[in-house]
Amino acid sequence: MALNYIWVAFFVVAFLVALAKLIFLGDTEIFYRILMGTFDISKFAFEFSLGLTGMMTLWLGIMNVGEKGGAIKILSRLISPFFSRLFPQIPKNHPALGQIILNFSANMLGMGNAATPMGLKAMQSMQDLNEDKEKASNSQIMFLVINTAGFTLLPLTIIAIRTQAQAASSTDVLLPILLSSFFATFVGVLLVCIKQKIKIFDKVLMLWALALCTLVSLIVFGVTRLTPVQVSKVSNLGSGLLLLSIITSFIGLAAFRKVNVFDAFVEGAKEGFQTVIKIIPYIVGMLVAISVFRSSGCMDYLSSGLRHFFLFLGCNTEFVDAIPTALMRPLSSSGANGLTLDLIKTHGVDSFASRLSSIIQGSADTTFYIVALYFGSVGVKNSRYAITFGLLTDLAGFIAAIFMAYLFFGSK
Repeated sequence: MALNYIWVAFFVVAFLVALAKLIFLGDTEIFYRILMGTFDISKFAFEFSLGLTGMMTLWLGIMNVGEKGGAIKILSRLISPFFSRLFPQIPKNHPALGQIILNFSANMLGMGNAATPMGLKAMQSMQDLNEDKEKASNSQIMFLVINTAGFTLLPLTIIAIRTQAQAASSTDVLLPILLSSFFATFVGVLLVCIKQKIKIFDKVLMLWALALCTLVSLIVFGVTRLTPVQVSKVSNLGSGLLLLSIITSFIGLAAFRKVNVFDAFVEGAKEGFQTVIKIIPYIVGMLVAISVFRSSGCMDYLSSGLRHFFLFLGCNTEFVDAIPTALMRPLSSSGANGLTLDLIKTHGVDSFASRLSSIIQGSADTTFYIVALYFGSVGVKNSRYAITFGLLTDLAGFIAAIFMAYLFFGSK
């Protein structure tokens, strides 16, 4: 519903601004430019969407191999001790805990199609334990915040978009996304733990947190000691090694367990084309609305206002162009994708703004959609502080994304 209001607002505001330009500035070409912009962007959106088919087909096939081979279940067992402490209200060995871990694992590997049904099952299982069926339980809120943090190792959509846009290195944002989404997840979980009075100083939680924070700190420390050229090389090396390790381990484990690897790949790959077909209307719709908003001059006014505000505060303003993506991300994934594509088309795929927009995409999730989907599926009407903490988690991811963008790609 929120996306509907935003979409309508883009057109209404753009029309009013264009009308004002016609009346007060005598700009008789403004409506023609807007109209031609919509035709141009519609063609671009359709052709770009079709170009995503190859990458989506490849990665959905690989992910299905990993699922059939049991890689996700192994990952789930490894992180089970950590998650059992975050959900103390869920009895040990209850199905809900396993479903939560599978949902998190699938999200972490970019398997959104698999993560959603797992998440819905987990929410229903937690609802069965919930004493007040109309009010979100502590476990459900923790689950929602973890989902909105969007911690990910493999942001498939972002990689596919950057590949299709012919980026110099489509995976150079992988490490920044990993670090910023980790920070967002850490902040979100910490806030909920404090609110719910979960024992933060539990030995297992402390060991996990210490290990993860140490790893992230070492990466950041190492990056700050390198030149921009060296950072780019290390990021490409790390991203490439991570991706090939995932692919090889998935295929190797599936073959070891005597899974028909090729058939499993084809089964998953079939979803690639169907997925792209589904997203074409959303991408076209959002890009047309954004084009109208930009062609009318509204986007320039918004960016200029924000830029002057941050200049007044004495800040570097290269990140300002990506702020609309940060504002859209909690509301709509397709809307944020549209804004990222608009930046790619306007500034270039390897521009600072486009890279930052991509990092933002991977550092947060669609908070309002997640809350509506999961709580709506079980009839929860009172979300308590889930949305507030979800948005605070998004803010943490946005701030971390800006920091990582400057750290890895520097000021040009």
